Amino acid sequence: MNDGGNLFEGIDAAAPQEVFERIVAQPGVLIERIVSTGQASPEGFWYDDPRDEWVVLLTGAAELEFEAHRMRMKPGDHVHIRAHCRHRVAWTDPQTPTVWLAVYFGG
Repeated sequence: MNDGGNLFEGIDAAAPQEVFERIVAQPGVLIERIVSTGQASPEGFWYDDPRDEWVVLLTGAAELEFEAHRMRMKPGDHVHIRAHCRHRVAWTDPQTPTVWLAVYFGG
C-alpha cells in the first residue's frame, strides 16, 4: 500500500511553535514537513546534527543563519547542510506559513 498525502493540507498557521511532521522514517533516512509561521530558533541555539540535511523551502520565506553567513530563502530555494554544520533558523515570515521539506540522511 502507498501512503500518500498533500504537503499543503492540514497546515495550522496559528500554531504557537514550529510543527514537525514525519513523512518517511526508515533506517538511514528521515523526511519531514516543517511548518513555521514567524518562529525562529531561540537566541544562542544552534542545530548540530550528526546527519546531513537537505532542505527545500516550498512556501513562505525564511533566513537560515550559519556561523559565517546568513542565507535568505524563498520558495524553490534549497540547501545541503553537511553533518555537524552549525545552523539556526534566524527568521520566518510571520504572515504566511513557511513550509519546508527536510531530508536527513547519513550519520
